[in-house]
Amino acid sequence: MAKRRPSGDGMVRKREDGRWEGRIVIGHKENGDPIFRYIYADTQKALTAKLRQNITAYQGVDLTEECRMTLSEWLDRWLEQMVAILRPSTLEHYRSDMEHHVKPYLGQKKLTQITPADLRKLYDTLKQCGRVHPRPGQSRGLSTTTVHGIHTTLHAALDKAVEEKLIFRNPADSCKLPPVKGREMKVLTPEEIQRLLIQAKEDGCYELLLLELSTGLRRGEILALQWD
Repeated sequence: MAKRRPSGDGMVRKREDGRWEGRIVIGHKENGDPIFRYIYADTQKALTAKLRQNITAYQGVDLTEECRMTLSEWLDRWLEQMVAILRPSTLEHYRSDMEHHVKPYLGQKKLTQITPADLRKLYDTLKQCGRVHPRPGQSRGLSTTTVHGIHTTLHAALDKAVEEKLIFRNPADSCKLPPVKGREMKVLTPEEIQRLLIQAKEDGCYELLLLELSTGLRRGEILALQWD
């Protein structure tokens, strides 16, 4: 029986077209055969540098044969795993985000080939023209908050891929997100609060507003309270 080659083991060769090709072991099939990752460069020096980085990254990693699946294939599987965990409405929201905003751009790329740069480019694209059916006069780009939500879902899916040994690290970990601009808080003046409470007495919601102003409870928390 041939000796099992360790992950991170690499080799190089010069191709007939003059470019240099390297490959390293990143995992093993069920029968023990190695799974290779191929790397290319115009010069031997450039290839050696790339190869050294990848050998260091993949040492001690042993991916399964399913690491060759595309992101689209993995997202479908991951969402099926989430059926028993998430509420139907949440699951449908995740599925819609992946179908409309991730798969069209990165769906056909292999899991092991997705980089932080790919994700950053995706988020920039969504910010510019990610809205599927914009209404007349509406921006074609998604809001920063929506993009952050898509990232959170995708990050969770890729975390699970790491756990199942399909990728050796989550590219979303080191992806810089578009900054969220905080809204300026508007605070009522004492005179405005007084006028508000006077009007609230006439409208029959004085106690509700007084409780909100004096405690800072959120609207949903106040509406959930009962008189008894």
